[in-house]
Order: sequence, then C-alpha cells, then structure tokens
Amino acid sequence: MSDTTGSGYGSLILLLLPLLLLVYMMVSARKRAKVVQAMQSELTVGTEVLMTSGLYGRITALDDAKVTIDANGTSLVFDRRAVASSVSTEPGEGH
Repeated sequence: MSDTTGSGYGSLILLLLPLLLLVYMMVSARKRAKVVQAMQSELTVGTEVLMTSGLYGRITALDDAKVTIDANGTSLVFDRRAVASSVSTEPGEGH
C-alpha cells in the first residue's frame, strides 16, 4: 500500500513541474511586455533610439503604427514595434 502512495506523489510532481514552468514563463513574458509597452508610450520626436536591427537614429516623426528615424541624414520608416530601446547620450557623445 505504501508503494502506490510513493509513486502517486512522484507522478504528481512530474505533472506539476511543467505546469509551474509554464506559469513562470507566462508571468515573465507579461512583465517584459509591460516594460516594452511603457518604453513605447514614452517615445517622442527627438528621442535617440536603437532599432531591433541594431540601427541607431533619432525619431523625426511618430504615429500609432510607424516611426520615422533619421540615421546620418537618411530618413527611414519602421514599424513602431521595431524600436528596441531609447538611448541616452551624454554631451559630446555621438553615433
């Protein structure tokens, strides 16, 4: 009788571990999404940004879906979701 009880707990643990991992991954993804959404909402014209492609530029136009950046005199239009982060530059530093 005690053999079946021990194996029952083992099966329960094997079922719970993947479920706990899924819950953890969902919570961390939700936190990341909130951080990205907050960064996206703070974008303004004139902000220097890093795109997901690795391109640095300064925002020249912005709407709900698109962002236009100037990278060394070249104007490029990206989907707003392609902005990876805003970049703070120190005085005297340039890209």
